[in-house]
Amino acid sequence: MYSLAIYIYMFCVNIVAIFNRKARLLMVGHSKTYNIMRRGIHEGDNIIWFHAASLGEFEQGRPLIEKIRENHPEYKILLTFFSPSGYEVRKDYKGADVICYLPFDTKLNARKFMRIAKPKMAFFIKYEFWQNYLTALHRRGIPAYSVASIFRPNQIFFRWYGHKYRNVLRTFAHLFVQNQESVDLLRTLEVTNTSIVGDTRMDRVLQIREAAKALPLGEAFAKSSQSDSYILVAGSSWQPDEDIIIDYFNNHPNQRLIIAPHVVNDSHLAEIEGKLQRRSVRYSQATAETAAQADCMIIDCYGLLSSIYRYATVAYVGGGFGVGIHNVAEAAVYGVPVIIGPNNQRFREARDLIALGGCLEINGKEDFAAIMQRLESDSSFLAKASAASADYIKSNAGAVDMIYNHVFKA
Repeated sequence: MYSLAIYIYMFCVNIVAIFNRKARLLMVGHSKTYNIMRRGIHEGDNIIWFHAASLGEFEQGRPLIEKIRENHPEYKILLTFFSPSGYEVRKDYKGADVICYLPFDTKLNARKFMRIAKPKMAFFIKYEFWQNYLTALHRRGIPAYSVASIFRPNQIFFRWYGHKYRNVLRTFAHLFVQNQESVDLLRTLEVTNTSIVGDTRMDRVLQIREAAKALPLGEAFAKSSQSDSYILVAGSSWQPDEDIIIDYFNNHPNQRLIIAPHVVNDSHLAEIEGKLQRRSVRYSQATAETAAQADCMIIDCYGLLSSIYRYATVAYVGGGFGVGIHNVAEAAVYGVPVIIGPNNQRFREARDLIALGGCLEINGKEDFAAIMQRLESDSSFLAKASAASADYIKSNAGAVDMIYNHVFKA
């Protein structure tokens, strides 16, 4: 049944690729995978395979990749992606020796992939449970590890109809999970080779913060703030987020705004500018002078958000009025309160931070206004929320060392 579903999915993607650029990139990428592998992998190479579905999972696995690379130069790193949003952004990543798409999870593809790669071990990041690839690894005696995985009762493994798919969990040499609930759920299936290590993203965001460089335009914008003003940095915002944020911003002159929308194209940027009633400038068009004079800076390029959060008094992480919030830890690492929308139940760090007071949940404009006004007027409340964010990230770091030490028996 699983393999049949994969073939049906392959057929659908091929049809969609006629009309959809992302699907087309996927299919073209798949067609090049084996040639990329043959060029980069040679007889006698010691391969460690990392698989990340997309960019977010790659960022979770990245600190582990780099730790292994630093300590074990005798290994080559093979990095695979499933989604174009991961591969196209990181195909030139210098921390891996071979980077390609992972072909669809058929038995034929799994066998062919193993013949070329011959990995010594494999790491699957978070939600990656590819049955045929994992079975092929298991049959060859190659240890596979699940990294930063998290399990919930509604996943197929724990449903009455998921008994056949449960076997995929037993192919792992070890599962490095994020919380106790995951361990308890796995034990109901008699899967006990687990360790609670937390989320490797905490290590990654600390790594990013330490490496972050000051941005001259960001510095100019931040330094021009008056002593009684504060800066809200809104990251990965969508239209529902922007409606809430901009409405408040327009009516509160002591607030300044940096907004980094999730979708960066001319029509969306023009839509944002049309809603703003105060001076704004696009980052790509700004000078130090115009940045200092603006009330709002619009980040119209990718790759800056993780550094932009450093200028925040308060952060807002978008997506909570849609499919789900984006990366809360990326903002919290700077020790600022983080405001999020209601769709955050699937995100452990957001739920933890809400409980600790570092994350503040809103359901609409009225909630947002009330929280912003309290953060502005109550310095004690602001300080406690800021400290909760910073302390949470620091106290939950260390997953990479725990995984590394287990695998390499340090």
